[in-house]
Order: sequence, then structure tokens, then C-alpha cells
Amino acid sequence: MNLNVESKAKNTYDAIVVGSGISGGWAAKELCEKGLKVLLLERGKPLEHPNYPTTTKDPWEFPLRGKLTQQDKTNSPIQARHFSFQGDNKAFYINDLENPYTEVKRFDWIRGDIVGGRSILWGRLSYRWSDLDFEANLRDGHGVDWPIRYKDLAPWYDYAERFIGVSGHKENLPHLPDGVFQPPMAMNCVEEDFKTRMGKLHPERAVTISRVANLTEPVKGRGVCQYRNLCHRGCPYGGYFSTNASTLPAAFATGNLTLRPHSLANRVLYDETKAKATGVEIIDTETNEVIEFYARIVFLNAATMATAHLLLNSTSNRFPNGLGNGSDQVGRNIMDHHKNAGASAAVEGFEDEYYSGRRPTALYIPRFRNLKHERKDFLRGYGYQGGASRAGWRSFTDDLALGASLKEAVQTPGPWNISFGGYGECLPYAENRATLNPTVRDKWGRPTLTIDAEFKENENAMQRDMASSMGEMLNDMGYKNVKTHMNTSFPGNANHEMGTARMGRDPKTSVLNAFNQMHEVKNVFITDGSAMTSSSCVNPSLTYMALTARACDHAVKELNRQNI
Repeated sequence: MNLNVESKAKNTYDAIVVGSGISGGWAAKELCEKGLKVLLLERGKPLEHPNYPTTTKDPWEFPLRGKLTQQDKTNSPIQARHFSFQGDNKAFYINDLENPYTEVKRFDWIRGDIVGGRSILWGRLSYRWSDLDFEANLRDGHGVDWPIRYKDLAPWYDYAERFIGVSGHKENLPHLPDGVFQPPMAMNCVEEDFKTRMGKLHPERAVTISRVANLTEPVKGRGVCQYRNLCHRGCPYGGYFSTNASTLPAAFATGNLTLRPHSLANRVLYDETKAKATGVEIIDTETNEVIEFYARIVFLNAATMATAHLLLNSTSNRFPNGLGNGSDQVGRNIMDHHKNAGASAAVEGFEDEYYSGRRPTALYIPRFRNLKHERKDFLRGYGYQGGASRAGWRSFTDDLALGASLKEAVQTPGPWNISFGGYGECLPYAENRATLNPTVRDKWGRPTLTIDAEFKENENAMQRDMASSMGEMLNDMGYKNVKTHMNTSFPGNANHEMGTARMGRDPKTSVLNAFNQMHEVKNVFITDGSAMTSSSCVNPSLTYMALTARACDHAVKELNRQNI
């Protein structure tokens, strides 16, 4: 008996955070800095900044020069669907064979398997949402109304941007609020000309350099971006924001953090008498040992689909369909951005100019559809990412030239090209859903997910406009050989999966309140993508950070008031 008491005391903390990705790292930092003893649970392998295993290797040091082997594709057929899964960073990703799921329709579930999660792998684009986004559901009747507005998050956006470092340019656009920016990265000569031409031909369509969490000025403990464009391997300079380089060191500095990798969260423990969560049960992925950890508050940040899985698997007499799922909304409303539609063109007249460095970001054309005038073919909107470049020596890898002629040819830059692709908003559909599948088990014997999600006609109509409108713009500018393309991505492939435990005003139609707190389990908070009520058309990660910092502030205040 005494041994059990001692064991439970040893495994007891003030707070447990599940998942060490972008939002989980922020939760750990905020709670630790507020004086709580925090256990951070991560299912993946250890990865410590700045010791990223491939970050300084040259291409010839990799088998197949960094391309995937057939065995890689066999072990991780889902991960191999995504461009970011490469031979030089494949160790960061999950093994699909050990972690199966069922696709009713194709869903590309791209997952990290390391401390830091996808904060090591993200595209780093950092945009604020506006009331155009937070009011969208109320305005057009899809989904439910967000319980917050831009003013609720604005100071937390400030807070997050100052800490992570966001380089960018202020544009004074109501639907893309400006933030606290470091100096922007530079456009090249063709991009500057494109911006000038756009200002004359389509003054209502802004062109800016992407707002990106790559440093152009140092912040505490981190150096500036080196323009290597090898972010997907991990950055030893801390030149971009990641849990490993930023929030995790800040949390450790407090002396309040315990990090436990190889810890697969299996279910949230729930006390029906107290009507509270009491902790988290994990499976040690190395030993298969089942261990319980206890805390006063729990933050779930496992990423959208994994958080849905954890909630659905946390059943009890009170919640037979999953923790806090009285609304039957857990697992529903899956959203992701749709992409791979746009246009490209050849650009003449800049043959005597070039550029230097490997800038790790692109141009951005913010949303211009359905701002003042509503279209009839689709609701909401999209933005474009893209830029201009010249062909280099790689364009000769399949050339038949040899010897002196080849050496001379590769020293001459090729023609300029410009291309853009859209990222579009997906509406929340209740039938886009994940459910537990007890007949298919993972390596650890857990029931897996069945995912049934698709883009529908609103998204398809938006895709068509992404291609045609960019083709028209490039033609308007006099560029040559304009080609449009539309190869619509599948849900999941933009890595911006959202929904499954949405915020809302009514416990009957939502899972979380305005502070990311479960309506039905007051000491559980969810601040990853599963909390999102709509998807906007801009990258969501900065909003996850702001929501997390705000939720942590609220949670600790409620703890101190003894309300949870």
C-alpha cells in the first residue's frame, strides 16, 4: 500500500502536456514559466537541439543523394506521399506499418515521430487570422460560431511573435493583420518587378514577402537564418522556430519540466466522482509497459487526428463515446487546406541579373476573393504562395552534353520562371469524420482510426479559380508560355488538418469553450489544430501558439482560484 502511494506521488505533476510539437512546446513553456511542475509526454524519439543528425551533411554523404529507397517507401507509404519526406530527414517521420489507419477516402496523415514533432518540419509561415476568419461561420452558416474574435487573440499574437521571431512586411490589410515583425527577407529582381506590375494592373491584390518564423535578427539563444534552405533537417543555428530550439529550452530553464519521450498517450484518466481528469495513461514504446501519470490539469496537443484518437479511446461510464464527447463532435469537422492549383510562366528581360542565397520562403498574395463582393461559385477564399527563379546546373542533369560543352553550359544560368500555387479554405463538414476502428490494431494493440474525409464542390470550385485567376494575372503581365495547373491535393497533405474537437459557444454543438477548455471536463485543455472551428486560408500555426499561451494563462488563473 505504501509502495503504491509512493509510486503515485512519484508520477504526479501539476500539469501534463501530451505532445511536444508547436502547441505542446508552447504549453510546456507557459505552464513551467508560471511555476507549475510539468510532465511533457512525447511518443517519438529524443531529438536535442542543436544535434540534428543530418543537418551539416553534404548531398554525396547520403545514399542515393538523399532520395528515398524502395524500402523507405514500403515502410512509410503514407509519409512518402508528401514532398517533405526525404532521404535526409526520413528518421523524423513515423513508421506507417506500425501505425496503420483506415482510409475510407484518401487522407494523407503526415506525422513526425520525434521530440519537437512537426515543429521541426513545418513551413514556418506565420500569419494572424482576422475577423474575416473568426466571423466566417456565423456569416455564411457553415459550422458553428467561433466563441472568440480577433481582439481576444491580438495581444497573444504580439506575445507569440516577439518570442518566436517573425520576419515580414507590414501591409495594412484588415483581413491579414500586421504583427510584430523583424526585417523582411528580400525579393529578387523579377519578384520586385512582379509586385510593381501587380500594383498597376490589380491594385486590390497585394504582393508581399511571406511572413515567416525564420530570424533576420537574433533572439535569445538563437542565431539568424543562414539561408541554407535545409530547414527540414533541423537548424543547428536556431534560425527558425521549433520546439527544440525555442520553447523547450525556455521550459527547461525554469527547472520545472520533465520530458518523457517514447511515451504513447493511450487514454486520459477520468474520475467520475470528481468529474475531472486525473492524468494520462501511456504505453512506453520501447518496453510496452503501461504507466499512469497524474496531474491537476491536462493539455492535449498531440495534433488534430491523434488528439481525436486519444479522446475517442478515453471512454468511461460518463463518456461512453469518448472523453468530453457529449456533443458527438469529437472526430467530426475535419478540415485541411487544399493546394496544387495555380500557374507558371517564363519571364523575359532579366537575363543579366541573378540572386544569391537560398531564401527559405516565398512571395505571398493574400486573399482577394469574397472580400467586398461575394462570388456565386464558392464561399470564402484562398491565398497564393510562389516566386521567381532561374534554372541552374540541375537543369542539365538529363542533358546529353559531355566534357567542355557541358562545363560551359552549366555556368550559364537558365531562363527566369515564375510560378504560384494557391492554398484554399475548406469548409467544416460534420460528415468529414474520424472514428475508432477496433478491428484494426496498431503495434501496441490499440484500436486505430478510420478516417472519412474529402474536399467537396466548394473546394473544387475554388481550385478552378486558383488556376484560372493566376493564369489571367500572368498573361496580363505579358509573361510567356503561361501554363495553368490543377492537381488537387487530398485532405491531410497540406499538413494543416484541423477540427475534431472544435471550440464553440454551445456545449451541445462543440467540445471546447472560448479558452480551449473542455465544456464537460473542466481541467482538460486542447490547443492544437483539433480546437479550430473553421480553417481560414492562411497557415494556422501562429494561431495555435496564441491560443495556447492564452489558454495556459486562463488555466493557471483558474487553478489559483480553485475553480478546476
